[in-house]
Amino acid sequence: MPHYNVLFLCTGNSSRSIMAEAIMNRKGGPIFTAYSSGSHPSGTVRPEALRQIESAGLSTEGLRSKSWEEFTRPESPHPSFVFTVCDTAAKEVCPIWPGQPMTAHWGVPDPAAIVGTPEEIERAFRDTFSILDRRISLFLSLPLSTLGQLAIQKEIDRIGHQ
Repeated sequence: MPHYNVLFLCTGNSSRSIMAEAIMNRKGGPIFTAYSSGSHPSGTVRPEALRQIESAGLSTEGLRSKSWEEFTRPESPHPSFVFTVCDTAAKEVCPIWPGQPMTAHWGVPDPAAIVGTPEEIERAFRDTFSILDRRISLFLSLPLSTLGQLAIQKEIDRIGHQ
């Protein structure tokens, strides 16, 4: 059975990419192992993101804000897929990833940018989680072992527009 590493990128690695990592590790295991990182990590994970992950019954163990430089080292897990989940990271010059993984931009609005009542902020994190959960579920439904690279690339790009 094949094994794929998936890297979710965002600028701060504090919310969206962290939630995507937790979702993929739950839904994609053991075939997929997910990681997340940021171009300019905040150093902390937003408590609202952790609450959303926990409320979905997913583990928060080991989740932390980290730099994408951790994944450029020779001993690091080599990603098969790299997804940017925020617009800022999509416009940045990314490192050269070993093995030339497939990449796609799955931009999702930043729930941490919401200013409002606690209920409005919680709804923003819940909506973000829901979008990522749907896209990851669509990705996991792809018959990767039977699709060629071009077909897979087209599908992961299409999913980012869902």
